[in-house]
Amino acid sequence: MAGDSNLKVLNALDVAKTQWYHFTAIIIAGMGFFTDAYDLFCISLVTKMLGRIYYHVDGSPKPGSLPPNVSAAVNGVALCGTLLGQLFFGWLGDKMGRKKVYGLTLMIMCICSIASGLSFGRDAKAVMATLCFFRFWLGFGIGGDYPLSATIMSEYANKKTRGAFIAAVFAMQGFGILAGGIFAMTLSAIFNAYYKSPSYEADPFASTIPQADYLWRVVLMVGALPAILTFYWRLKMPETARYTALVAKDAKRAAADMAKVLQEDIEAEQQKTDAMVSRQGDYDLFSKEFLRRHGLHLLGTTSTWFLLDIAFYSQNLFQKDIFSAIGWIPPAQTMNALQEVYTIARAQTLIALCSTVPGYWFTVALIDVIGRFTIQLSGFFFMTVFMFALAIPYQHWTQPEHRIGFVVMYSLTFFFANFGPNATTFVVPAEIFPARFRSTCHGISAAAGKFGAIIGAFGFQLLAQSQDPKKVDAGYHPGIGVKNCLIVLGVVNLLGLLFTFLVPETKGKSLEDVSGENED
Repeated sequence: MAGDSNLKVLNALDVAKTQWYHFTAIIIAGMGFFTDAYDLFCISLVTKMLGRIYYHVDGSPKPGSLPPNVSAAVNGVALCGTLLGQLFFGWLGDKMGRKKVYGLTLMIMCICSIASGLSFGRDAKAVMATLCFFRFWLGFGIGGDYPLSATIMSEYANKKTRGAFIAAVFAMQGFGILAGGIFAMTLSAIFNAYYKSPSYEADPFASTIPQADYLWRVVLMVGALPAILTFYWRLKMPETARYTALVAKDAKRAAADMAKVLQEDIEAEQQKTDAMVSRQGDYDLFSKEFLRRHGLHLLGTTSTWFLLDIAFYSQNLFQKDIFSAIGWIPPAQTMNALQEVYTIARAQTLIALCSTVPGYWFTVALIDVIGRFTIQLSGFFFMTVFMFALAIPYQHWTQPEHRIGFVVMYSLTFFFANFGPNATTFVVPAEIFPARFRSTCHGISAAAGKFGAIIGAFGFQLLAQSQDPKKVDAGYHPGIGVKNCLIVLGVVNLLGLLFTFLVPETKGKSLEDVSGENED
């Protein structure tokens, strides 16, 4: 069907061999996700240090820590900004064009990443308020990168390897996580070598050197560098042919732009373009016609991303237990501030290296072989199995002799999240909607995911508190306990598996065939 009714410029993109411009687009789009992951990851490396610097209590047996409300704000405000950015820039990408707003999101990320490290104030409250302000707008820029990067990559790619290219952009998050951990480890090791300081239990005040206030700022700011390096190339990218032809209705410009990219002559078909656009109808987003054609698809992409992120972002609940269980992080009072940053960075980098990064690249390698539907369905299935396997015999796993098994099961859960719905929920919304709604619908799907992330990161932090009031963390109320939380997360993953059946398979198909733009 595509060969007969699709435009020649779009056919040329669909059947193009993998070329240098594909890899250039992956790097340009991927650097935004590198910065995204770096910025969201590195704050967790320095929150303990922020507590030591700004919330030190004289005479306390343990180092200072961020109060629960401050900790939630510092870690969560970027997620709130991301949710709004996904909705706003997703809509703007369909109204103004992908390219026009693509540089803007990167500029916001770069400025706010640097500004986060320059957070100022005379007291702890002022510094934290400034940090939260800039991290909100950092998240806003990051949010815009989700729909725009996915849409641009899907519209540039050929149909044979489109899934791998979009997934490769998303997989750059793995390198951002690794870079954040490695840089924090290196910098804290250098500072510790130059500025010797005792452990907290030996000398509480001297254990946090004045120079530590520079370390966390540098760690936050460095994430902007890769994004700055690709800023010029974002501005030089031509608008995607699918937006220019099917939304802006300029077939001549679309053919000229892609002729330069593909280095071949392409005929401009203005009459055929007009006919194709008129054949789609002029229905609006959320109209009866839209809901008839794409309503179930949008329900499928939003619900699966929402449910996946509840489970995915709840992982931080169990990391501290895992790290301490296998001896990766000794008690805080036995270390100075710099040593604590180093050990946390080392532990989280190892987790990323062992489960997160391999999962991403398994998806890149296999998504166009076995398909999006199979990867997402099997990912949710194994996440469900491992969550219940952790939850039902939870007391068994808490025994010291069984804790290595707990770590293995935990790592497998998040391996199958990344070689599963964490990647496919990003890929599929960029493929199944018409060009004029593609960026908006991806933004809506991604925002549903971020809402799930906020529930996973903070709702479950409250729920996972012990049912015994004596064992509850300072500043929290009793919850339902970790075991019951794991059971709830197992049910969440099972629901994700069921909602996956609303999402169509897109492997090897033209975007116009998948979205119905070639149909009368």
